[in-house]
Amino acid sequence: MAINWFESWLKNKWVHHSLKLALAITITVILSPLNLDLFEYTAYDWRVQLSPRPDTSGNIALVSIDYDTLKKLARVPEALDWAVVLQKIGQAKPKEIVSFLNPTLIQGSYDDLSMLSEVAGRLPFHFGENDLPKTGMQHLDPLAPPFENIQVEPMPKTSDKNWLAKDGVTRRLILSYEGQLTFHPKLAAEFTEMKSADNYHGAYSLLDSQQMYIRFRNKGAYPTVKFIDLLEGKFDPALFKGKIVLIGKDTLEGGNDYVTTPIVKGLMGFTTLEMHANVIDTLIQDNAPRWSPPWVKWLFTFAIALLTIYIVLSVRPGKGLLMLGLSVLSFLAIALLTFIAARWVIPVAHPLVAVFICYYFVIPYRLIIENRKSWEYYQKNRLLTQVEELKSNFMRMMSHDLKTPLARIQGMAEVIREGSMLTDRQKVALDTIAESSEELTEFVASILSLSRIESKEMKLHLRSRDMNRLLNEVIRKAEFSAKRKNIEIVAELEPLFSIKMDEDLIKTVLTNLLENAIKYSDEGTKILVSSEEVNNEVVVQVADQGRGIAAEEMGHVFERFYRARNSRKDTAGNGLGLYLARYFVELHNGGIEVESELNRGSTFTVKLPMNLDLETDQSETSGGMYV
Repeated sequence: MAINWFESWLKNKWVHHSLKLALAITITVILSPLNLDLFEYTAYDWRVQLSPRPDTSGNIALVSIDYDTLKKLARVPEALDWAVVLQKIGQAKPKEIVSFLNPTLIQGSYDDLSMLSEVAGRLPFHFGENDLPKTGMQHLDPLAPPFENIQVEPMPKTSDKNWLAKDGVTRRLILSYEGQLTFHPKLAAEFTEMKSADNYHGAYSLLDSQQMYIRFRNKGAYPTVKFIDLLEGKFDPALFKGKIVLIGKDTLEGGNDYVTTPIVKGLMGFTTLEMHANVIDTLIQDNAPRWSPPWVKWLFTFAIALLTIYIVLSVRPGKGLLMLGLSVLSFLAIALLTFIAARWVIPVAHPLVAVFICYYFVIPYRLIIENRKSWEYYQKNRLLTQVEELKSNFMRMMSHDLKTPLARIQGMAEVIREGSMLTDRQKVALDTIAESSEELTEFVASILSLSRIESKEMKLHLRSRDMNRLLNEVIRKAEFSAKRKNIEIVAELEPLFSIKMDEDLIKTVLTNLLENAIKYSDEGTKILVSSEEVNNEVVVQVADQGRGIAAEEMGHVFERFYRARNSRKDTAGNGLGLYLARYFVELHNGGIEVESELNRGSTFTVKLPMNLDLETDQSETSGGMYV
C-alpha cells in the first residue's frame, strides 16, 4: 500500500516540477564555492577581443626608445641625449611628462646628470615607478642625487600571476592604495573632475586597494615619436601641446617593457608604455568594464541548470542536444552583447559548468527512464503481437468454417427455387436468402484475403491470360444484378495480347469494380467497361453514372474499411473491396486510379504492364510466388 502511494506521489506533475527545481538549486549551491577564475577571465578576454575598440581621448602622446634609436646612436641614450629631448618636449608646452625609466640608471658624468636634473626640474616631469608606497607611507622613497628633486609617482602595472586567473595577463589598474590615489587618476584629473576613486564607474575593492578593469585600445592606437627623431628634431611640436607625454622603452630586449593583455597575448606584443596610456585613457573616459553583482551570476546559473534539467528529461536526445546548444549560444550572445552595449560583464563560467554537470548528472536518470519505457513498450508490443496472431488465426478459422454452411445455404436455396412450385412471395424470400448468403460469402472472402495480406501469405500464380475474356466472364456474372436495376453494361473491348496475371486476383479486382458500379448507380443508367493498350500497358476502365465521390474523400477511397459518406446508410458494404483491388493491382506492378464528380458518376482505371517481370517469378514451373 505504501509503495503504491509512493509511486502515485512520484507521478504527480507538481512533485516532478518541485524535484527539478530542488535539483537546480542544489547544483547552484554546489557550484558556489568553486574557483573558476581561469575559465571566467578567458571568457572575459574573448568578449574584449570580439567587442569594438574605443577611440582614444586624444590627450596622450608617447615617446619610445626603440630599436632604431639604439641602432642609430650605437648606444643607450645618455644624460645629454635626455636633456636635449626633454628641452624639445618642454618647448611644445605639454601638460605632464612621465618617464618610466629611472633617471638614476641613465649613463653620463655627474655634471651631465646634474644638467639633466636641472632641465627636468623646470618641466612638469615625473618618474613613474612600478611600485606602491610602503604600508603606512604616503610617498615612495626619493631618488638618489642629483635627482632628489624629481617627483617619484606610484604607477604600478598589474598582472594576474598570483590572483584571479593566475595567467599573467594584465587586465586591471590600481586607483588607490590605503586611501591614497596612484598617479594614473591624478593625470586623468587634468582632463576630468574626478577627484576620488569612488567617483569612477566599475571601481571595486581588492585587499587594501581600489581597482578597475582597463578598457584596451588596439596596439599602435596612440601617436608615438621615436626618441631618435626627437633628438634629431624630426617631429611636430603640436603633437605634444597640452597633452600627457609618456616616455618608455620598446627595444625588444627586456621582458619588463612588455605586458600580456586580453587583446594581445603574445610575448612582447604590447608595450608597458601603451598599457599606461590605456590606463590613463580608461580613467579620462571613465569607460571601464563593470562586473555584474554576484546575484546575477547565481541567477543565470540556476536558470540554465533548470533549463538543462527540463531539456534532458523532457526532450528526445537529438533534439535536446540541439536545444541545449542553442541555449548555450544564446546565453553567450547575451553576455557578449551586454558587454558591447553597456560594458557590463556577466559571469559565464559557473552557468556553463552547470550545463555540463546537470547534463551528466541527469542523463543517467533519463537513460533509466528510457530503458524502463523501452521494456514496457517491448512487453506491450509482445502482447499486441500475440493478440494480433490470435485475431488473425481466429479470422482465418471462422472464415473457413463459415464458407461451408454458406455454400450449403446457397445450394439449398437454388434447389428449392428450381424444384418447387413457389409463390411470388416465397421466390422473393429465396432471392433475398441467396443475395444475403452471396454478400456474406464475399465478405468472408475479403476477410480471408485481408488475413493473408497481413500475415504475408499472399501468393501470385502468374499465367498468360486474355484480359478481354476475363472481362466478359465478369460482365456475364454481373448481368443478373444489373438487370434487376435496369442498368445496361456496355463493353468496348479492343483486341489485346495475353498478359501474365494472377487470374483469380485480377478477377476479384474487376468484379469489385463492376459490382460497386452497379451497387452505387441509379436505375436506368449505363456502365461502360472498356479495355485498350496504351504505352505498353493494358488499361481497363469501369465508368458509371452513379452517386460519385466527394472531392475531400477522394484520397481515402482505397483505404481499408473506408466507405464514402453518401454510401453508408442505404448500401451494404464492408469497405475492403477497393483496398484489396489496389493491393492486388500493385502486386502486379500496376496502378489503379479514380476520377469522380459528385452525383455525376465515377471512373476507375486499372493499368497492368504488358510484360510483367518479377525477379521471383517462377510461377510457370513452381506454381506461384510469395509476396
